Amino acid sequence: MTSQLTSPLPEIGETRPGAEWWRTAVIYQIYPRSFADASGDGIGDLPGVTAHLDDLRSLGVDAVWLSPFYRSPQHDAGYDVADYCDVDPLFGTLADFDDMLAAAHARGIRVIVDLVPNHSSDQHPWFQRALAAAPGSPERALYMFRDGKGENGDLPPNNWESVFGGPAWTRTTNPDGTPGQWYLHLFDTTQPDFDWSNPAVQEEFRRILRFWLDRGVDGFRVDVAHGLVKTDGLPDHLPAVDADSMGGGEENVPYWGQEGVHEIYRDWHRVLAEYDGDRALCAEAWLPTVDSTAEWVRPDEMHQAFNFPYLMTEWEAAAIREVIAESLRAFPAVGAPATWVLSNHDVVRHASRLALTAENPQGHGIGPDSPGQPIPEVGLRRARAATTVMLALPGSAYLYQGEELGLPEVIALPPESRQDPTWFRTDGERYGRDGCRVPIPWSADAPGYGFSPTGEAWLPQPAEWAQLARDVQEDDPESTLWLYRTLLATRRAENLGAGALEWLDGYGEDVLAFRVSTGATGAAGSVTVLANAGRTPVPLPAGTVLVASEPFDGTDLPVDVAVWIAAD
Repeated sequence: MTSQLTSPLPEIGETRPGAEWWRTAVIYQIYPRSFADASGDGIGDLPGVTAHLDDLRSLGVDAVWLSPFYRSPQHDAGYDVADYCDVDPLFGTLADFDDMLAAAHARGIRVIVDLVPNHSSDQHPWFQRALAAAPGSPERALYMFRDGKGENGDLPPNNWESVFGGPAWTRTTNPDGTPGQWYLHLFDTTQPDFDWSNPAVQEEFRRILRFWLDRGVDGFRVDVAHGLVKTDGLPDHLPAVDADSMGGGEENVPYWGQEGVHEIYRDWHRVLAEYDGDRALCAEAWLPTVDSTAEWVRPDEMHQAFNFPYLMTEWEAAAIREVIAESLRAFPAVGAPATWVLSNHDVVRHASRLALTAENPQGHGIGPDSPGQPIPEVGLRRARAATTVMLALPGSAYLYQGEELGLPEVIALPPESRQDPTWFRTDGERYGRDGCRVPIPWSADAPGYGFSPTGEAWLPQPAEWAQLARDVQEDDPESTLWLYRTLLATRRAENLGAGALEWLDGYGEDVLAFRVSTGATGAAGSVTVLANAGRTPVPLPAGTVLVASEPFDGTDLPVDVAVWIAAD
């Protein structure tokens, strides 16, 4: 591997149309409760984020995206929001947020915040007033309340299932103690769905957008962006047995990807356009194809959409080649950048996922009894190679906190420590997402591996975190942290995010081979990328190795290794 490169981050400022920062940015997801805890209570917080901004600057990212830090009962780790315009005391204060935002901007790092528009917490004042109001009232019209079926309304309005398992409807109790209406919650029973056909809901979220834009945020990642609108009449629907929990593999689901949701984002686009500075919207939209995902980023809608078809592709050269080609066709066709992502707070970390040998539908998670247990060494090797491929691709890329340390999924969490609603709503049949949310290690010898000054952590950290801690990897040229730094610095120096991809022939079906040209014609001004997903080493072309996912002798490319090569 070559020595680590350094390259200054750009100043935050105005850009010309077509060169907006979000088109090529590398964006780092911070899951605040698991990133860094400054208070010592075992839950990460905003001052903890501020304290580590220099670490993120040295990593070389362009922006951070923060998962929810709003006031919340924390039944779903903050994705159950009780107040969209305040910081939960677990994470600090609005002043702490402002300090963090200013400190990030001072370092050339933009800040994207999470927004959760599909549902609120059941402790949100709106929902509490709705429960106290009568059926048919304006208060109830803000949410999806319906009468039940059957003679006495004892059956739910339809057969929809919650993403977290179990029914998607919960029945209310009237003030006199009798059973009342039902309300829809596509997620936990504590997360009632808004009724987005109501103009009052639409206006409230315009207010929320402006509240954070006025504070200076650079954009929003929109949770469950393919939800919000439901098919008229709420027809019955049961997902396939092997379907992923967010509908990514299915067509015509009556609560995902409805046409009416696009007008909501056109409206939001107009709100963001009121502000200077290339503010951006990114959709979390689990959709069956790249083409359907691209519909979310047409010129007057969102600016980015997570490329989940890419994330869910296995370590197989032909499959990766196909999804990259489809992405680079579909997204630019609507004027949007392709995006690339391999891990986040909802999926099995790719250092484990890429070495699974059994089906693992999205949302199920892995635990001690899951089939097809990953081999850690294989998973990490493939993860490093996959990231090396991803960060060479034109467009924008997302990283999830801790992947730069090579963190695997934590599989052996004790049952009593698990906190994901999925675990409880399925009676332990699905492990859920706790394994990718364990607090990350900063210092091998510190309490809690440097996550918290007291050693407390809301999920237990495994013993192997010590050898993966950031300070252990800091000066090791063969570490995963060093690899990520080198990739990001080289990506910036070579302007790969703005490049054009050309597929290369002659390397066989098991090798991913392409060239990214960055301005000049021919081989000059280009980087060749090879990734060996086969079973035997393959010869390298002539050129200078810029970076490799694993050390090797520089002749034949080993199995599960990727490399960037510059022409001599």
